[in-house]
Amino acid sequence: MILWLNPTTGLSGDMLLGALLDLGAPIDSVRAAISSTGLTGWHLETERVGSALRALVTVDDPGVDARRPVDIMRLVGNVSSEPVATLATRTLEAITEAKGTVDNRSPEDVELFEIGRMDTVVDIVGTAAALHSLGITQVHSGPVGVGSGQVDTRQGILSVPTPMTLALLAGAHTRGIDVSAETVTPTGAAMLGAIGVQYGPMPSMRIERTGYGAGGMAFPGRANVLQAVLGTNGHPDGTRELTLMETNLDDVTGELLGRLTSQLLDEGALDAWTSVAVMKKGRPAHVVHVLCTPEDAPRLQERLFVESGTLGIRTSTVTRTALPRTTEIVDIGGYPVRVKRGPYGAKPEHDDVLSAALASGLPSWEITARVLEACRKD
Repeated sequence: MILWLNPTTGLSGDMLLGALLDLGAPIDSVRAAISSTGLTGWHLETERVGSALRALVTVDDPGVDARRPVDIMRLVGNVSSEPVATLATRTLEAITEAKGTVDNRSPEDVELFEIGRMDTVVDIVGTAAALHSLGITQVHSGPVGVGSGQVDTRQGILSVPTPMTLALLAGAHTRGIDVSAETVTPTGAAMLGAIGVQYGPMPSMRIERTGYGAGGMAFPGRANVLQAVLGTNGHPDGTRELTLMETNLDDVTGELLGRLTSQLLDEGALDAWTSVAVMKKGRPAHVVHVLCTPEDAPRLQERLFVESGTLGIRTSTVTRTALPRTTEIVDIGGYPVRVKRGPYGAKPEHDDVLSAALASGLPSWEITARVLEACRKD
């Protein structure tokens, strides 16, 4: 599932949690994930605020004591679901690192005050659990609306956005809005980074549901609401949008090119290939092409940069229509050969054909012929 966020009035942990619950994340599952941390004395409820849903977290002891990150992470590590625990831990690690950077202290020595409160931990674990329960695999977002002014904290009065929030927003797409208030909290900014949000307009998708998360403050003339859209990638006919990356290489060996395409395929590329090209001054070269899902593109792009040494990669969006296919095993004289079958034919896996040919002493073309004959009889 794809999630697109539209944080025109900023973002906080409770707004994101409220939006996900409004999208249909089961609150009982979210509560169960939070309970598995071992935290007690908290309550998670919701209330409808116009068209939006507000996540209400209350605690029996609202006192704010300094908490060490290691203590909080120990609780988060108890979460029964590993993906939820991983995302929540990643969020806390980002917060701890940003706090250390701002205070000029090592992460091991920092203390968390407002963002170390129990309700913040509930927001973080609850949001991670809601994302997991909705089956969200990629998150996109429009620019984050950032307010201005000042905010009173335990460390004194700070300018908005606070130094810590700015540290956590590194790499995010933001825009200033005419609101004199803290519209983006450190928790909200940390969640965006931990989730691995891709910034830009709403991606191509089939919209399934829309949810709205309400914030706790009221702004004159502006709804303090986070819009969240849940959708699926592709269409029933097998058509979907993919990312195509290309780079020209004129200073690498054939051995490197072969290894590079194999690496990209092993690491999740849907396809990788090279083509011959002639560059300026008649220099012979190769073009490396990588086809992948949008969510895998950043990771594979980094791999392409590192392994090829290229200084530039072209990226475009392409549409692919894939026919349904199945994979089955055909036994040829005791040697298994995988066969990929589609609506209009079948094709044996080349590596299996070679293995069967080597083991049986038969030529590979005969193994292929026997496999196809067996498929026709089926």
